[in-house]
Amino acid sequence: MTNKLASLLAAGAFSLAAFHANAADKVTLQLKWVTQAQFAGYYVAKDKGFYEEEDLDVEIKPGGPDIAPAQVIAGGGADVIVDWMPSALATREKGVPLVNIAQPFKKSGMMLTCLKESGVKSPEDFKGKTLGVWFFGNEYPFLSWMAHLKIPTDGGADGVTVLKQGFNVDPLIQKQAACISTMTYNEYWQVIDAGIKPEDLVTFQYEDQGVATLEDGLYVLEDKLKDEAFKDKMVKFVRASMKGWKYAEENPDEAADIVLENDSTGAQTEKHQKRMMGEVAKLTAGSNGALDEADYKRTVQSLLAGGSDPVISKEPEGAWTHEITDAALQ
Repeated sequence: MTNKLASLLAAGAFSLAAFHANAADKVTLQLKWVTQAQFAGYYVAKDKGFYEEEDLDVEIKPGGPDIAPAQVIAGGGADVIVDWMPSALATREKGVPLVNIAQPFKKSGMMLTCLKESGVKSPEDFKGKTLGVWFFGNEYPFLSWMAHLKIPTDGGADGVTVLKQGFNVDPLIQKQAACISTMTYNEYWQVIDAGIKPEDLVTFQYEDQGVATLEDGLYVLEDKLKDEAFKDKMVKFVRASMKGWKYAEENPDEAADIVLENDSTGAQTEKHQKRMMGEVAKLTAGSNGALDEADYKRTVQSLLAGGSDPVISKEPEGAWTHEITDAALQ
């Protein structure tokens, strides 16, 4: 072997070693739904290099109607997931030990949107009506609310008939249901875009009804938090993600554009994403990423108050931690 070749090989080996020493930590995030402004903070953090600044290589996996984030993380397909707390706590009780490590969303965007012509003016008027409800873990806030109202969900004149609603607004447009589940930032506007005027609708926001539960928190598996290297990755991930969320709040149109650039399906429109980002910013405002214990307790109490069929049967233990946000927000 010539001295020149030996030198080249040695240099190559050194470069490879240096590359491995500096390789960014990989983090896989599983979203709750498809690429849209609901998750803008994560796309912004990636686009603006906030993850890169923390030496992270973050893969953002979109969700969809047949993707349950809890199943993905339980199967090893993600390090961290976005999920709603009712779903996460119910999943934890069933044996998948999810832990909330951060809570970027301060408020709930969930509501029932009703046709005025159906005669619904107040929650009392739900009795005898058909209501559209999302499932796959999204039904828990609804079931909790009906339990608060003492309205059975198995039909009849004094109960409500639950229509298993797809992730669209068709049951309202086609008048199969008096009310349907909508989010302030998404499906409500699909109803408007379908040609129904706001004055022909009545909306009931869970936040206003005193039954709001926490949405879009970040969850990991409990066992992983025993690993110092994993915890360090999550501290960096949460810090960069919250930087992304605050940037998105302050620059909503730019954030919506970044989301659109990441939508490989081409299904999203600029008008809808910019409108969505404006509404989502109202829900993340006021959160620095740390879970508010009062909000957590309100969610738990709401879920426990289900009469004979509560969403969770007992007060959870170890379902959240401030350890990650305490370190991330120093």
